[in-house]
Amino acid sequence: MQEFKKNIKHVKGYFKGQGFKVALVIILTALIFGLRVVTPIISAKIIVGITNSLFEQVIIIAIVLWGTEVVWNIIWYFQRKIYQKLYTSVFNSIQQDVGKHILRLNNETLDNNSSGVFIQRLTGDTSNIANAVEDFINHISDVFTSVGTLIAMFIVSIPCAIYSVIVLIIGVIISYFRVKIFNEGDRKLRKVNEKTTGFIGELVRGARDIKMLNSEDSFLKELDKKVTYNNIERYKLKMVKTKWWATQMITLDTLGDFMIIFMIILIMNDKLTITAALIIHNYQNIVSGFSDGVGYLLETYKDFNLSCTRIFNIIESDEFKKEEFGTKHLKSVEGNFEFKNVTFGYNKQKVLKNLSFKVDANTTVGFVGKSGEGKSTIFSLLCKMYDVDKGEILIDGNNINDLDKDSIRGNITIISQDPYIFNLSIKDNLKLVKSNATFKEIKEACKMACLDDFIESLPDKYNTIVGEGGVNLSGGQRQRLAIARAFLQKTEIILFDEATSALDNETQLSIQKAIANLQKDYTILIIAHRLSTIKNCDKILLISDGKVEAEGSHEQLLKKSKTYRELYESEIKK
Repeated sequence: MQEFKKNIKHVKGYFKGQGFKVALVIILTALIFGLRVVTPIISAKIIVGITNSLFEQVIIIAIVLWGTEVVWNIIWYFQRKIYQKLYTSVFNSIQQDVGKHILRLNNETLDNNSSGVFIQRLTGDTSNIANAVEDFINHISDVFTSVGTLIAMFIVSIPCAIYSVIVLIIGVIISYFRVKIFNEGDRKLRKVNEKTTGFIGELVRGARDIKMLNSEDSFLKELDKKVTYNNIERYKLKMVKTKWWATQMITLDTLGDFMIIFMIILIMNDKLTITAALIIHNYQNIVSGFSDGVGYLLETYKDFNLSCTRIFNIIESDEFKKEEFGTKHLKSVEGNFEFKNVTFGYNKQKVLKNLSFKVDANTTVGFVGKSGEGKSTIFSLLCKMYDVDKGEILIDGNNINDLDKDSIRGNITIISQDPYIFNLSIKDNLKLVKSNATFKEIKEACKMACLDDFIESLPDKYNTIVGEGGVNLSGGQRQRLAIARAFLQKTEIILFDEATSALDNETQLSIQKAIANLQKDYTILIIAHRLSTIKNCDKILLISDGKVEAEGSHEQLLKKSKTYRELYESEIKK
């Protein structure tokens, strides 16, 4: 119960600004409950009136019952209408909040969890929480109907009503154990679902590569294994639920059937009239629904708590760690930065080892070295995608750990080797980095990225939908679109991580000219395997074994670095 109170307190925050709607729903729901309690009592009076030939009284009671039903339906309609608006608002608020916190998770947490973990919680669990309110209302309404009917039974026959109460208590006990065991299985099933959903997501995103590798059979076997295991766990859970449902139904039906014998004994001993027996018999099924209603309430209660726990674990627990930023805000950034004795590794495998170097504002610096030497890691650390293990990174003399998010990422743009393009139009993909960008600015950025001519050749031009991951574009077109985003954003520091690797030589030369136009006004860092891409940089850093092996201009490195000279000569031979 303590957990439930805590979760209610959490969820209550999503109803902020919805006080009037909440009050209306509560008032209308209370009226519905009241009418549900009164209705069976009025119905009982009709049966008593008919059996006693009080037809005039029956007509009046029937009119009252009809009026009650009409009022109930009108209230129910407005209650549902208001509730649906409330549900939509709350559901949106929960999903947005969970989505916001997922984006705040640090990269280590994202790396260590499959996408299915977050997809299931963002969709399934948020929906369960929002639906729980409706389920509570419906099941409480059913319980109140049973209570009203039980009151009517006490009016008609106290012994029969007491017998029904005993049956209800037995049913509630069975429901409690059914829900408890089901909840434990449901918790396990949701974790299985997360893994299956994550794999399916990977299969869909990697479908093209799977086809190219001719690995359909292998992936389908793996999918079959995961889906089969998922379905087996689901089947086990359903069978457990079915077993307890069967136990409950057999027990209650047996006790319900014995009620007839019990009433005959009461009639034979003049303790119950035939009219009263008919009323009790007609109401027996309604009352037996009490244990079902309580069972569903317990199920909703457990499901609500489980979904809340899974969601609020993302929002506030240490299990899912968030990115941490400082509070210092820089209104503007010049673009100077420095790595001082930086050490960093992934999963205890050191990538950077006591790395130190400086970059001056408005200079262009190239990074070269073999694959796996930590060049891309330098960019990730500069954007604070990960925290350093030792040492410090300074931007304009400020420790990156002291700066807020906007001071870092609002002043740095990174174009990766395989940029992610969203399933939006070309224009909307560009507006993601600058929502108030004019069409003139968008077009100019695309011209600089050598993309405008291609876009203008499309039927829908800048309104063309590019597909998930930019699937409708070639690799080079995706990179040029990402470069256009960077040109549009115009941050003080621009990072190119193999950003021209998928471009043909002619387009690469055009992009290099565009980058050259940005030089002296921006701090530009370029990672490249092709040294021709960076030979005109102000400075080049040769990274080896997580350290700077050598630095200088292209001409200087050719003279003093054997490793750099070998890299350059091997490229010329190609």
